[in-house]
Amino acid sequence: MDIAIFGLGYVGAVSAACLSKEGHNVIGVDFNDSKTDLINKGKSPVVEKDVDEMIAEAVSKGTLRATTDNRAAIRDSELAIVCVGTPSAVNGNLNLDFVQRVCEDIGEELREKDGFTAIIIRSTVLPGTLRTLVIPTLEKASGKKAGVDFGVGFFPEFLRESTAVYDFYNPPKVVIAASDDRTRGMLESLNADFDAPLSCADYEVAEMVKYADNTWHALKVAFGNEIGSISKAIDIDGGAVMDIFCQDTKLNISSKYLRPGFAFGGSCLPKDVRALNYKGRSLDLELPLINSIMPSNRSHIDRAMQMILDLNEKNVGVLGLSFKAGTDDLRESPMVELVERLLGKGHEIRIFDQNVNLSRLVGANRAYIYEHLPHIAKLMVDEMDDVVTHGGTIVIGNSDDRFSEVVGRLNDSQRVIDLVRIENEAKANGGYNGICW
Repeated sequence: MDIAIFGLGYVGAVSAACLSKEGHNVIGVDFNDSKTDLINKGKSPVVEKDVDEMIAEAVSKGTLRATTDNRAAIRDSELAIVCVGTPSAVNGNLNLDFVQRVCEDIGEELREKDGFTAIIIRSTVLPGTLRTLVIPTLEKASGKKAGVDFGVGFFPEFLRESTAVYDFYNPPKVVIAASDDRTRGMLESLNADFDAPLSCADYEVAEMVKYADNTWHALKVAFGNEIGSISKAIDIDGGAVMDIFCQDTKLNISSKYLRPGFAFGGSCLPKDVRALNYKGRSLDLELPLINSIMPSNRSHIDRAMQMILDLNEKNVGVLGLSFKAGTDDLRESPMVELVERLLGKGHEIRIFDQNVNLSRLVGANRAYIYEHLPHIAKLMVDEMDDVVTHGGTIVIGNSDDRFSEVVGRLNDSQRVIDLVRIENEAKANGGYNGICW
């Protein structure tokens, strides 16, 4: 393909080198003529392994050149990939001036250009940027319609500095969002030879994936550092701890516990997080990440409570009381706390949980539930239908398979607050809402 790459910084230069090596005709575009001059001399504007040699070879073959003329680059390309910078503003927001300026220039050239061109944003932008800035700017400047007269897409990059060329050819995943089938096809063609899972998503999902990735990477670094800090303070090798930790790819380094849903509970996680918090304080250590876990968990319970209160319905049915389906463990179940709060607000509650049999509760589990919900016997019912009949609002509190049928059985006046995403295909509407979707 004939490809224009706008922005010859780190991502743009690497993309230009790799795409030209793949046989595409690439025009690199940047307002900084020192960068374009370097490219045209066969040199890289960034320091990155193998990029210098790749650019030199591509320029000598005539598959890569650079210019400061945005509009000329659009005239000569069918695919425009925007890699301009999105630096932080003083308040932490993104400065999107470069993105807007490039889109204005591209749009003005599209006004005069015949034929179809796809404009792909690869710059890291917050969710909503394509719909609220990129597409309106392109349409206003061009007088044309996105998805009809020209294509728009989002194609986030997952390149690490110092290993960027390897990452380009060995991506962990490929994520694309496109306004139309033709644009989607062009992006799929660019990635056809890569052995990586391909996800086609909405603009906002694709935009958010990049932030989820980078925030997770930052979180991992901070977590490892805080575990290391505690370990060192008590004369333990933190590296040895985390080496063993990382060997667990079933629970630790995996998708487990990473699905949006309700707060955690049970007899282990809250107790052990509090104990580590205490240990850190006793050692006079600053552990802001670990110390924030319990407050974060509480805020999620607060969020669920507010969602229920906003519906202004006195009769509430609760499906699932234990902290996890398939267990009768009620210790520190966030659902117990939620029910306790609702009772305090004067709600009439009915609860069904097939695994919770009050006559069989023993020990700490029994003591916990009767301490926090002394009137629980009056709240529990034996049949799920009793909850469905009673509740103007139905709260799904754990992932018992039986609860998935409830969403389709309610009358028009009933509402569901799903805290666990019991039904993956359920869409938020007037009668159904999830806490994180």
